[in-house]
Amino acid sequence: MDFLKHLNPGINTISSYEPGKSIADVVEKYDLDKIIKLSSNENSRGPSPKVLDLTHTYNNWHLYPDGDGKRLKSTISDLEEIEPDRIVLGNGSNEILDLVGQTFLSPESESIFSAHAFAVYKLVSQVRGCKYHEIPTKDWGHDLDAFLNHINEKTRVIFIANPNNPTGTYLSHNQIERFLNKVPSNIVVVIDLAYFEYVAADDYVRTNEITKNFSNVIITKSFSKIYGLSSMRVGYGFGSRDLIEILNRVRQPFNVNGLAQESAIAAIQDLDYLKESVKLNANGRESICQSLKAMNMDFIPSQGNFVCVETKIGGSNIFNALLKEGVIVRSLDLYAMPRHIRVTIGSEEENKFFIDKLDKVISS
Repeated sequence: MDFLKHLNPGINTISSYEPGKSIADVVEKYDLDKIIKLSSNENSRGPSPKVLDLTHTYNNWHLYPDGDGKRLKSTISDLEEIEPDRIVLGNGSNEILDLVGQTFLSPESESIFSAHAFAVYKLVSQVRGCKYHEIPTKDWGHDLDAFLNHINEKTRVIFIANPNNPTGTYLSHNQIERFLNKVPSNIVVVIDLAYFEYVAADDYVRTNEITKNFSNVIITKSFSKIYGLSSMRVGYGFGSRDLIEILNRVRQPFNVNGLAQESAIAAIQDLDYLKESVKLNANGRESICQSLKAMNMDFIPSQGNFVCVETKIGGSNIFNALLKEGVIVRSLDLYAMPRHIRVTIGSEEENKFFIDKLDKVISS
C-alpha cells in the first residue's frame, strides 16, 4: 500500500459521493408491493417520445461520436441564441464543473461556494488540494455579500447554484449582476443552472446578458433534469470564446457519446413536451407544498423540481421510515442539513403516495 503515500494533496479528505438510494436497493431490503423513487430530482415522465424513437433508428453504434458535437452545439446555439464556439459539451454538467476545477484549481488556489450547495463543488476543490470557503447561507440561500468578503489574491473559482440544490432557493438577475460587478475579472464564476427550466420567478437570471457583459462567467446546464436524460449523461456550458476555448483544450475527446448527442437534440426540439413538464412540475410542487402546510410541516420555498422539508425527529429517521413504506426520498446529512429531507416532484399519483406515507410516519 506504499502508493497511498503519494496521493495528490486533498484526496485524503474526500469521502465517496453518496447517490440517492435506487429502487433495486429498496427491493433487496424490503418486501413491498409498491416503491416510488423521489430522491434524485429526475423527471418522472422520462424523456420525450422523440428521444425514445431513437432507440429504433440509431445505427452508428460502431462509430466514434462527433468529438466536437457540431449538430448538438448547433441546436443549443439556436436554443440559447449564442454562437456554437461559445459552447462546451460535457458528460453531464458535472463534467463541466470538473473541467473548470481541472483548469483553474490547484493546491495554491482557493474556491468559494455556499454551504448546503451541490456536493460536487467541494469535491472538485478537494481533489485538486484547493483550499475552499464554504459560506454559511442566509435564509437557506447564497449570501453573496459574504462571498465577496472571502475573495483574496488566491481565489480562482466561485461556484453559484441557481436554483440551489438541495434548498431550492434562487438568486435574481439583479443580485447576480451586482455581485459580478464586484468580482475581479481574473476569477472564474460558474453559475450552475441545472434546474433553470423549472423556475417561475419573473426576476430570474437572464443568461445572455450575463455572458455578454462578463467574460469570466460560465453558465452550466443539464439534460438530466427536465429533459429526462439522466442515464445519458449529457450537459453543456457556455460563456466567452476565450474561456470556452480553454475548457475545450482540457476536455477529453469523445466525452459525450453519439446516442446521448442525438437524444439531446431530439429533446430540445420537442418544445410541447418541455412545456408540459414545466406545467406538471409547477402543479405538483404547489400541491405538495399545500399538503405540507396542512400537516403543519415547515419547508423551504423552492424554484426547482423538489422541495426541502424540515422534520421534527430528524431527516434520517423520516428517510428510513419512508423507505419501509416504499418511498425513496433524499436524506440530507451529506449537505449538513440533518433535520431535513428532499423530495422530488413526481407524478400526481406519486406525490399523493408520498404525502400519504409521510403523514403516516409522522403520526406514528
